[in-house]
Amino acid sequence: MIYDLAILGGGPAGITAGIYSTRQGMNVILITKSFGGQMTQKAVDIENYPGFKKISGFDLIAKFEDQLRDKKIEIKNEAVVSFKKEDNLFKIKLESEILIESKTVIIAAGSEPRSLNVPGEKEFIGRGVSYCTTCDGPLFQKKDIAIIGGGNTGFEAALFMQTYANKIYILEFGEQVRADKENQDKVLEIEKIKIITGAQLKEIKGEKFVNEIIYLDRATNQEKHLEVQGVFAQIGYLPASELVEDLVDLNKKREIIVNHKTMETKTLGLYAAGDVTDGFVKQIVVAAADGAKAAISVYKYLQQ
Repeated sequence: MIYDLAILGGGPAGITAGIYSTRQGMNVILITKSFGGQMTQKAVDIENYPGFKKISGFDLIAKFEDQLRDKKIEIKNEAVVSFKKEDNLFKIKLESEILIESKTVIIAAGSEPRSLNVPGEKEFIGRGVSYCTTCDGPLFQKKDIAIIGGGNTGFEAALFMQTYANKIYILEFGEQVRADKENQDKVLEIEKIKIITGAQLKEIKGEKFVNEIIYLDRATNQEKHLEVQGVFAQIGYLPASELVEDLVDLNKKREIIVNHKTMETKTLGLYAAGDVTDGFVKQIVVAAADGAKAAISVYKYLQQ
């Protein structure tokens, strides 16, 4: 079977694209290992998605997924291992060796947590180093932890971890934190959270589990030690664009460059939506809007 559209990704962009494209009567398949993307890792409730004063990432994505499945769309819960365009068709090979052929594709693969790239990080993954507070937070009950990154993600992680951790350090490389004022105000009210600016993480140390981090105090150029039992990397995300890098243009951040009116890439029939693109604003509502625009653009393209 040759599909009209294959959607790669199960976050808000991919799901919205699925809802819009099936409404247009297209033959669509959505491919994703799991639904939710970053929404399922959101450390605090979502308060800026229209229609919900406050809702958890898990609950919101469940509503997204329920509406998608109601459209009777075909879904493959697998990873993609290869992707190419050949004879005017996109050929997508899945980990099960299944080959999907489609006239058009929307890349909505989102992004992955950025690594710290310091000694000890890889050695202690799962033994004190984590990238997801909602996944691993309960494991750090009454322990001291360090959160690396002073943006909104880092501050939201700290707010979430106050329920579990004994002491929380937020380390920010710059001289000032980058979190929104609302998040800063909330954190400043919590005595167990300490913010350290001008801190460059140098090493994560331990034996069987993490027991210490070393950071450079950039103001004094002195190395300092913190006794912690957990380290959460919260320094941003890398777009999952490597699968299609030969078919698209990428910017310096490796985001896919698109026409933001239509979500087209440089390859005819290939579209991208959500956090994997070079869009300026990374928000759930924006990703959903990207998915809608991409699906409508695909429909118009196929009609032509």
